[in-house]
Amino acid sequence: MTVGVMGLSRGRALAVGFAKQPGVTLKYCCDVDLDRAGAGADAVRKSGTDQSPEAIQDFRRILDDPEVDALVCAAPNHWHGPATVLGCKAGKNVYVEKPACHNPHEGELMVEAARTYGKAVQVGTQRRSSPQLIEAVEAMRDGVIGRLYHARSYYSNRRGTIGHADPSEPPANLDYELWQGPAPRQPFKSNVVHYNWHWFWHWGNGELGNNGVHALDLVRWGLGVDYPTHVVSTGGRYVFDDDQQTPDTHTVSYEFPGRITADWQGLSCNGNDPGPFVVFYGTEGALEMFGNGTYTIKDNAGKEVKSVEGVLGEPEHLANFLAAVRADAPLDLNAEVDAGVKSTLLCHLGNIAQRTGRALTCDPDNGRIVGDEEAMSHWRRDYADGWAPTI
Repeated sequence: MTVGVMGLSRGRALAVGFAKQPGVTLKYCCDVDLDRAGAGADAVRKSGTDQSPEAIQDFRRILDDPEVDALVCAAPNHWHGPATVLGCKAGKNVYVEKPACHNPHEGELMVEAARTYGKAVQVGTQRRSSPQLIEAVEAMRDGVIGRLYHARSYYSNRRGTIGHADPSEPPANLDYELWQGPAPRQPFKSNVVHYNWHWFWHWGNGELGNNGVHALDLVRWGLGVDYPTHVVSTGGRYVFDDDQQTPDTHTVSYEFPGRITADWQGLSCNGNDPGPFVVFYGTEGALEMFGNGTYTIKDNAGKEVKSVEGVLGEPEHLANFLAAVRADAPLDLNAEVDAGVKSTLLCHLGNIAQRTGRALTCDPDNGRIVGDEEAMSHWRRDYADGWAPTI
């Protein structure tokens, strides 16, 4: 199977990971920054795989190559939806990093594209493929902690300030026009590219979409829920006075049908880790999931009943994607696009509640916001000319 990787920050690890999978030829390492494209290709060459991918700048070469079976999209969030749709239309299967999409409308299009073109689309929430976390979810389905009614999830990181920057010329090695791609044009700023775009609504989804999606995907999977009925958000920017727009301190609460609730708490500028990644509460105890795939079961008094060491699940996640592609079984994915989009929607709804300053009421059948036109205006974005994704 032949693979091309787009976006070589997170994508560098994915390129090496795919190159190490049996029967895979990694043909392209692509980044709009030629230096990063070259460094990614070098990382693969030095990984002990005997592979030598070509470093390229334009991902459309991957789409146009009939030898390529799968596009791996690890570009910034504003690329996830459009690149996935273009990949499916070009006859490629797609492995797309989390969050699945930049906005809810793109998520709907991604599911439609996968179904229309019959392609496997796996979202990079790799803990779905952790054998131990699969075991933990199955145990909860079997009632190991009784009836589930609540989950709490956490993320913390000690990020510094990005300061203030004026518009400037992009470096010569960066195709900034292609970096922007589907996003309406804004001038280059040195404190946005390559990583800090996460903290601007134009390209990113804040910490909730960056790392919160991993936890909320486990929450949704473990609780066995799809769409919320009610979403409330609190928080803001409390630590640094700089150019960032998204919250550095953020708490979101969700209500689901069946008397089930969930919370997510994120801190971007404080590294004090509360411990478990996700805690599930049931009538007979609690189950703690840790980010590395370990889980612990406790009774209602807090006494440990069982603890299982786990793995994150990344090689297993890549193998699951490749197996589904080879079998032409696009729904046999551990994080199939429909599931990934539903989990990502929890992040979008939390951000929309935060940006509007209002609680949201949602349709439990599709997650759409009810009775709030302003909130629903965030459901989709504007696009640069010629870049709006279509099926």
